[in-house]
This record gives sequence, structure tokens and C-alpha cells, in this order.
Amino acid sequence: MTDARATILICDDEPSLRELIRVSLDGRYEFANADDGEECLGVALKLRPDVVILDMMMPRRDGLEVLRELRNDPEFAETRVIVLTAQPAKRQEALQAGADMVMDKPFTPDQISAAVEEVLTSKE
Repeated sequence: MTDARATILICDDEPSLRELIRVSLDGRYEFANADDGEECLGVALKLRPDVVILDMMMPRRDGLEVLRELRNDPEFAETRVIVLTAQPAKRQEALQAGADMVMDKPFTPDQISAAVEEVLTSKE
């Protein structure tokens, strides 16, 4: 990676979970937040983040809808997407829709940190 810090867009309707993710990654990245799927798409289009951490279950648009919309936009072809789910049965559906990684909830700060590092490293 270059000297510029990667931008992480955290999309989850639970403020405490967004904060946990941010604190787990703090000091290494720039951050933006969205608390529903519609807001996530708007922020993503505006900021063009390096990584989107996307909850599967959100109001207004769920994570799969957002993921499919991002993957249909050629400008997001290189954007890494980590999907978070409390429903392991949805894992395959998220991967088929274009997720780079799917993580089951709950997860630890070390797990989310390692996941972001992995998807960013695979981008280089």
C-alpha cells in the first residue's frame, strides 16, 4: 500500500458494533459510517472507500442488496467488501454476490483487524 491510509466504510445499524469495529482498527485507517443500506450506498459513492464492512441485516436495504449494487458498478470492482452476518446460512449467498470475505457475528477485535489486513493485502 501507499503512504495514504486506507478508508474503511463501516455499515451497520448497531452504533455499538460500528464503534467496536472502529476502535479495533483505530490508528491505522480513515473511517466513515453508515447506519443503513441506503446511507451505505450514498457514502460509498461519495467516498470510494478501500474496504466496506457490511452488515447483512440492515434497514432500508439489506447487506445483500447493497453488495449487489456495489458489484454492479464497475467503479467498485476493486473495492474490498467484508460481510458480517449473524446467520451463517447466508454465508454462501454473500460470497456468490461478490463478498471478498464473510465473517460470522460475534467476532473479536483481533478477527476484524486480521480480516481487514487480509483483504487489503490481497488487493495489492
